[in-house]
Amino acid sequence: MNQLSKESIKRNLEDAGCKTQTIETFLNYRETETLQKQILFLKCQRCGLLEELHQVQKKIDCLDYLIYILKVEMTNKDMSLK
Repeated sequence: MNQLSKESIKRNLEDAGCKTQTIETFLNYRETETLQKQILFLKCQRCGLLEELHQVQKKIDCLDYLIYILKVEMTNKDMSLK
């Protein structure tokens, strides 16, 4: 069985952007909770990150829309000068 070291788990969670408190909570779960609860905890963290991703994507979409509108305006302005 491939047993993860405490340090490798900590490093992985840090790389995933988890805060110190979240890491400590998970490491405590490693000692006191079932694997099923540990997986559930990580899935909740993943859902939070996915929600952040969706929020950032919406912001990018807004900027893309504005860029598109400005390009259309530029094209229309160029055509009216001809």
